[in-house]
Amino acid sequence: MSEVFIIDLIHCRCPQHSSCVERQVKSVTGRSDVGFQIYLLFGPHGQRCNANGENKMYLLETFFSQKTNVHVLDYTTVTESWYRFKLAVDQLDLRTVRVFTSKKRRPMFEAYIEQLFTEVYTFEYITSNDLPCPGHVQCDSPLAPPVSEVREEVRSFLQQLPAKGDVTILRSTFISDCFSHGFTTRTGGISSISTLSSLNLFSSSRRRDPMTLVAENIRRLAQKAGFYPRRLHLVKVNHSSDVWVMGKEDEPHDYDGIVTNQRGVVIAAPGADCMPLLFTDPVARVIGVAHAGWKGTLMGVAMATVNAMVMGFGSRACDVTVVIGPSVGACCFTLEREQAADFYSIHPDCVPDMAETRPHVNIRLATRILLQREGVLPERIHDDTVTDRPSVTLCTSCHPEAFFSHVRDGLNFGTQIGFLWMDETGTTDCFSSSEHCILNAHLAISVCGKVACNIKAVHSRYD
Repeated sequence: MSEVFIIDLIHCRCPQHSSCVERQVKSVTGRSDVGFQIYLLFGPHGQRCNANGENKMYLLETFFSQKTNVHVLDYTTVTESWYRFKLAVDQLDLRTVRVFTSKKRRPMFEAYIEQLFTEVYTFEYITSNDLPCPGHVQCDSPLAPPVSEVREEVRSFLQQLPAKGDVTILRSTFISDCFSHGFTTRTGGISSISTLSSLNLFSSSRRRDPMTLVAENIRRLAQKAGFYPRRLHLVKVNHSSDVWVMGKEDEPHDYDGIVTNQRGVVIAAPGADCMPLLFTDPVARVIGVAHAGWKGTLMGVAMATVNAMVMGFGSRACDVTVVIGPSVGACCFTLEREQAADFYSIHPDCVPDMAETRPHVNIRLATRILLQREGVLPERIHDDTVTDRPSVTLCTSCHPEAFFSHVRDGLNFGTQIGFLWMDETGTTDCFSSSEHCILNAHLAISVCGKVACNIKAVHSRYD
């Protein structure tokens, strides 16, 4: 397996620069008995020559014209050099990096690594007191900048990177103008790895996109959608049915749903095959989001979110609209037969081929059925069974050009989100309670009591 090395050569006034470069490269090649790639990290463009006026690029051509495994990181800023290095490491699909630097500058390198890498990568440091030049000549090496300066440099650099496509937002016609909302697609961001490209909106220790890069993607989404990035609250997924009642209780360590009546707060749920669910109540002016995978669906996270709106803020199930966002369809999602049996018990239509070893499972239909049984009106649920409105419940696995998918892409998958908020001004009129309970000719007049509404539903086969 190939190894990758990065050698610190930020020596702005080294009197024996050429000897220093040659010595460092030889020290690396002498340590490795397997294939290797060497990256030489120089200072910014303004520091290309040593004290004797020698050009670094000329020296490299002289020393390494025959070595295709030696690469130069000689960009405008140290941030850009580290960023280009990360792109190269990702292209090589490597995780372990050996860093040759001085003890003095190791904290600086650690600051850049913290901003641009995740725990997927391992960095092994080989340090000396000051990386002395041949003949014990002291190099005039720059001091490390403060960590805050590194963070700002990285943030500014990421902001100027060109986007890959335009930010595209899907919106449901079921949600009242009282609320702003949307479901993201995969275009318009700066993530470069193929399975994360380009508007990946989630970072974790198991994926290669760092939080700083995801934050820049979120900033670009917020600019397009019209909210402040710092007001975004993304659920902390635990594949369960826990719901945080924001404004009524402290934030839990992890949860799959959020409900609130606070204006100006943007709440969001992730999805990459799992369902991002949006909940709105224009009567009580309450909103909610939930992340629902197959485990959360069986545990009832969708109805748990509705119940949290009811108990926390006085909503009624008949007033709640639920929108199921882009997620894996039954066409692409299978489970072991024992797990699929739990969905079959909800309704046979949820598992169209139960006799197979790995039956296909319709988690969206199961969500609709569970919501309808507990009093959410069938006409207030927007999913792929609705054919007379533009769909937002597209299959993530079937549309690689538009969505990320865990099923399709494997472990290093990207994430899209569904987001929702209420405008701070509160000037937009919403429907009245009676207008929400009398939906159309297919529904009988509903009198909303303290607990539920009595209705005749169009989707009565799933009641």
